Amino acid sequence: MKDMADKPRVGLILAGGGARAAYQVGVLKAIAELLPRESPNPFPVLCGTSAGAINATTLAIYATRFHEGVRRLNHVWRNFTVHQVFRADVPGVFANGMRWLGAMILGGLGRRNPRALLDRAPLRQLLQRTMPCDRIQQSIDAGALHALSVTASGYSSGQSVTFFQGVSSLAAWRRSRRVGSAANITIDHLMASSAIPFIFSAIKINREFFGDGSMRQIAPISPALHLGAERVLVVGVRYENPSAARAESDEYPSLAQIAGNVLNSIFLDSLEADLERLQRINKTISLISADQLREGGVTLRSVDVLVIAPSADLEKIAARHAHHLPSSIRFLLRGLGAFNRNGSNLVSYLLFEKPFCRELIDLGYKDAMHRKEEILRFLDMPGA
Repeated sequence: MKDMADKPRVGLILAGGGARAAYQVGVLKAIAELLPRESPNPFPVLCGTSAGAINATTLAIYATRFHEGVRRLNHVWRNFTVHQVFRADVPGVFANGMRWLGAMILGGLGRRNPRALLDRAPLRQLLQRTMPCDRIQQSIDAGALHALSVTASGYSSGQSVTFFQGVSSLAAWRRSRRVGSAANITIDHLMASSAIPFIFSAIKINREFFGDGSMRQIAPISPALHLGAERVLVVGVRYENPSAARAESDEYPSLAQIAGNVLNSIFLDSLEADLERLQRINKTISLISADQLREGGVTLRSVDVLVIAPSADLEKIAARHAHHLPSSIRFLLRGLGAFNRNGSNLVSYLLFEKPFCRELIDLGYKDAMHRKEEILRFLDMPGA
């Protein structure tokens, strides 16, 4: 077995997707089972966005004990309830709902304008109990972690900001509408990165309010490369049906269907576009000799990528489990058309309930195990 220092540095990219991020936990559970019990963290570079940022940060905290980190993630996600993420009690839901309605009818309520549809105070409390972020630096100092990044979107600057914590040699970066900024990752960064627009309130970090990191994140793979990853494993949360065709419909789309498509464009489309771009760059580089690349001063390099994505439609799975949502949330979503045909996509982002999360974990586990030899080769581990 090679020494870890001799292996290519692998980056793990965990994208956003609300409750869909349970799928990532299943993939990680499979990877943990494929590796020796005492094996070190196989992902020196961890990059998370939105709910994926919470998963990535958990792995960073327990980077010296990879199996323990995965075990804790699995325990939390397998036992999730909506009440641990946002207020789903009748007074909490309808107080916010009435304020939204009042603000729209009256043209605003001044200082009492609603900030979001749902109150995430329970999630902050859960993270404060279970996420000792001060241990991230301990993982770095122990050599088990090269870097962790959490991406959020600035509402004032319009920039995608990747906050990173890692070894001292890492440098900040600036590109068009996206920057990398060194920081000590805290609960505020996780809350900001996972603040789905309109649904959850923005979080102020330093001088700016930030929302979900998937907004404006036009290059989700880029942070891993800036932080030194030489190959990347991407865990997606969308099922691609190769036989899907554009269906004819005379029925006007519901608000839930429109919202679901908006969330898909925020969470999923940019990752797929970035993967296509990376594949084109890899192909172009392969056609140019190393001498020509040096002579032309080309700094681009080929990057190996492995993508694991759901083998089943998460929207259809959500439709089967939507009845597990609390009655107050079902009432709210029913008014938006979330329980009509084509409306369950929105539900899939908010369905933090055990039956749904467990089915996604099991699906991720099955999909990863189906590709175990490929994963072991990619991680340069024995057994492939």
